[in-house]
Amino acid sequence: MTTVNSPNDTVRTGALIIGAGFGGVAMAIELRRSGFHDFVILEKADDLGGVWRENTYPGAGCDVPSPLYSFSFERNHLWPRRYSAQPDIHAYLDGTARKYGVTSHIRFGTEVTSAEFDEASARWRVRTADGGEYSARVLIPATGQLSRPAFPAIPGIETFRGRSFHSAEWDHGCDLTGKRVAVIGTGASAIQFVPEIQPKAARLTVFQRSAQYIMPKRDHAYRRWHHRLFRALPFVQTLDRLSFWLYAEFAQQCLSRWQVMIPVFKKQTEKHLRAQVADPRLRRKLTPDYEIGCKRVLFSNDYFPALTKSNVELVTERIAEITPDGVRTADGTEHPADVIVYGTGFAALDLLAPIKIHGLDHRPLSEAWSEGARAHLGITVPGFPNMFLMYGPNTNLGGGSIIYMLESQARYVRDAVRRLTARPGAYLDVRPEAEQRWDTEVQRRLARSVWTRCSSWYRNEHGRVVSNWPGRTAEYRRRTRGLDPADFRVGTART
Repeated sequence: MTTVNSPNDTVRTGALIIGAGFGGVAMAIELRRSGFHDFVILEKADDLGGVWRENTYPGAGCDVPSPLYSFSFERNHLWPRRYSAQPDIHAYLDGTARKYGVTSHIRFGTEVTSAEFDEASARWRVRTADGGEYSARVLIPATGQLSRPAFPAIPGIETFRGRSFHSAEWDHGCDLTGKRVAVIGTGASAIQFVPEIQPKAARLTVFQRSAQYIMPKRDHAYRRWHHRLFRALPFVQTLDRLSFWLYAEFAQQCLSRWQVMIPVFKKQTEKHLRAQVADPRLRRKLTPDYEIGCKRVLFSNDYFPALTKSNVELVTERIAEITPDGVRTADGTEHPADVIVYGTGFAALDLLAPIKIHGLDHRPLSEAWSEGARAHLGITVPGFPNMFLMYGPNTNLGGGSIIYMLESQARYVRDAVRRLTARPGAYLDVRPEAEQRWDTEVQRRLARSVWTRCSSWYRNEHGRVVSNWPGRTAEYRRRTRGLDPADFRVGTART
């Protein structure tokens, strides 16, 4: 059991999970269901939820249908919509964590700053911002790829005299009614909040670096009869889950292998754009100049219509600087603004930052990942024993539900924990040759995919695709079915 004698003592625990989002909760539930209760979850915020706690901007929601964007073992018959909004997803995760006894393991308001593996004791020494120290046999970072907001490197960003904030840190105290609002970025968050704030703003200027491929969102509200039907005949909701899973598997294959089918998806986006934007000049601005799927394909029914409103201007000229009174573009035009909203995404490529992690021989993880994050099965890194990543490198999806991937990873890590429990004092260090075989295969497959054909958050400055998995989720589940002992070196504590 997890033990601590006083606030200044080192807390000893069997496993330490960093982060209480979907990944951390999935891992905790898997451990508890297998009978392992000796673990702690450290969460820097005062509530669980991860991205679904942080992203409270107007219109925040998921572009994966709720029957699939949920745990396979915990179906929700009461989703209000097919594509649920942020409050409903957060409530689902919170309720699931409580139901499965996870919340009692969480220490809120506890930010991890460093973790170091001690070979002598075969344990991880973890330190927190409040001066706390933990000793864990197993370290499970579950901070995700989309946890740290990224601000653009634009000159003068600190000189702006008005209010400014990132969409993932929405300032709900800032009333946008009658204001001149500048939105920088047109990614997944912006296409959700722009339609929500457009009716309020006196003037809305949207700065677009590159156009997005946008598909129609086949959304609808679930009525009482839907809820009764799902409860009485659960297989109906299962069929909905299965149908989208099969569609997502097909789309994932098209992005990575069956690229002859990509024009079919492109035609859908072109038809959607023509149907919603009558102005040919605006349509040209909104037409991407790169291959579909290279960046994340988005889903929306109201983004394009919002851009056609009289109080909205779409600017595609490059931003030169932020001024005290607004945004100046490269053509010399200054666009006045009272408020700037940055919809500029996340530092997805800097996995685990700013936590300082050191493995064997005090080697920093930043050195091991100097050319980009990489891990065997996206889970284990050579030289960092008993560390198992959730939502690690090359496990993101171009289409589908990341929760399906998280469940696969949680089962694999649970198998590792089970093996370690049977061998007190031992540690598992993935063999470099096993990780290299995996990485070579994944990068070779990714080289044939659409994700190598433009600049996006999927790729780093070396051109390496760090984020995405190149296959189907069913393949990943099969390959993470259990830990292969041949892939690991077994070490033993000296004390």
